[in-house]
Amino acid sequence: MSHMQIVSINSALGPRVAALVNGAVHPLNSYATSTELLADWKRFIDVSGGDLQVATQSEVLSSPQFLAPITAPRNIYFAGVNYRDHIEEMQKKLNLTLDSNPKASGVRPWHCMKATGSTVVGPGAIVVRPNETPMLDWEVELAVVIGITAKNVSEAQALEHVAGYTVANDLSARDHAGRKNVVDTSPFKWDWIGQKSFDGACPMGPAMTLANAVGEVQNLCMKLWVNNDLKQDSNTGQMIFSVAEQIAYLSSRITLLPGDVILTGTPSGVGMANGLFLQPGDVVRQWIESIGEFEFSVG
Repeated sequence: MSHMQIVSINSALGPRVAALVNGAVHPLNSYATSTELLADWKRFIDVSGGDLQVATQSEVLSSPQFLAPITAPRNIYFAGVNYRDHIEEMQKKLNLTLDSNPKASGVRPWHCMKATGSTVVGPGAIVVRPNETPMLDWEVELAVVIGITAKNVSEAQALEHVAGYTVANDLSARDHAGRKNVVDTSPFKWDWIGQKSFDGACPMGPAMTLANAVGEVQNLCMKLWVNNDLKQDSNTGQMIFSVAEQIAYLSSRITLLPGDVILTGTPSGVGMANGLFLQPGDVVRQWIESIGEFEFSVG
């Protein structure tokens, strides 16, 4: 049995889902898009078992244009302040008062939502700074793709609902975090759409690695470079709330559906900590162990 990754490619008929194995791209049997595949994920896994010969056509596509592996997520949830090294960084460099051990204090995971649709772009994309923001920041993140509906699942069962994992960047327009002319003490000060949702705000790629091929999801190295300058260098073991804990908590609040994506937090090394931000012409490369790497540029 050959291990495969799921990719989406551009075709004359629009996005098309395929399998990537050893650099070769094979169209999948029975499914046109990643949305169709994830809607039928349990049956797909039960029938194919991840076997390339069972799942794909014999055709091999040459020189495909890769899109985000999940071209149309149902929902995108993102976790905030979920890496220990990131909290330490914000405490030291930004002089922020943050709980370094929120779990021990009884704090639950924190998530917000990023718009889908035009936020999602794939490898090679050019992301234009929204309103020419001077504070466009990078955040490499492990993205979890839900394959089986999850409602009130336990931590022990949570990972059984995961189709796979991909690499994402939760781009943030830091100067759009607060609404102008609204006092800082107002509960209506914060503008999560302005900061987190704009065209190209969620680059993803290069592929979705099937969950059963990842191994220990809480021990994956992750890195991000800007113009080949290493900015983030950490490990998913730095998460405060694990992938399983996040899925369990989210599913207690809302039903997680096939095609939902959870961005699980970013480690230290973001631009905000040093006052450095993305500029037109910059190339951003992100990599996570067992999943792969991809680049996008800033327009």
